[in-house]
Amino acid sequence: MFIHNIDPVLLSVGPFEIRYYGLFFVLGFVLAYFIINYLAKRKELPLSKDDIADLILYVIVGVVLGARIFYVFVYNLPFYLNNPSQIIAIWNGGLSFHGGLIGAVIVALIFCKKKKIHFYELADIAVVPLALGLALGRLGNFTNGELYGRITNVPWAMKFQDAEGFRHPSQLYASFKDLVIFFTLWVIKDKKMPKGFIFWLFVVMYSAFRFTVEFFRQPDEQLGFIIGFLSMGQILSIIMFLVGVVFIYRVSRKNT
Repeated sequence: MFIHNIDPVLLSVGPFEIRYYGLFFVLGFVLAYFIINYLAKRKELPLSKDDIADLILYVIVGVVLGARIFYVFVYNLPFYLNNPSQIIAIWNGGLSFHGGLIGAVIVALIFCKKKKIHFYELADIAVVPLALGLALGRLGNFTNGELYGRITNVPWAMKFQDAEGFRHPSQLYASFKDLVIFFTLWVIKDKKMPKGFIFWLFVVMYSAFRFTVEFFRQPDEQLGFIIGFLSMGQILSIIMFLVGVVFIYRVSRKNT
């Protein structure tokens, strides 16, 4: 068993702090820029480097807004109704992946319409660096000592500063599953697939893995278990999985 004593702050100068989480966040988008640029050229998409830079900027805005709005309404609405000033305080935590994905899809649809590109052509390559960025983000959660797992006695259990007992390092489990998704998508990226297949495969794989990892993650304190032993993350993942399966069938059938 291990003690988590990682200082989440890499460098501090007066009130200014550089945190590992922020570095992972920035690194994820930098890698996304280069990977999308590389894949766009291979797929012969009419996107310049400036177009891709604009896309990354739009996606950042869409992800943050979507993730925050979804978290506020789905995960902790009573708190924010009583503390409306905290809605914009994203530095205190409170972002939802499912909302972030919705926000990213919305801005990507707007971007594709503006550039006259089929959404699936862009989405099929964008989810590749997305999976890698998610893996880096979970490492950021680990350095922060947040989103830890449930109490356990496995040999690799960890003691987090703000948590009782030794717990699953569920952030590392989540990071690993995102790496598995990334390498899977990377392997099949050049294979002939129906438009939209890789995007919806990402959706199906993420939701299935997320559902599994949630069994080891401590449920959100303000929600606990929603239905029986299922957390909010698992319920959302079930919906996400079913939607993904339906659309994989549709895009596959459309191209047969």
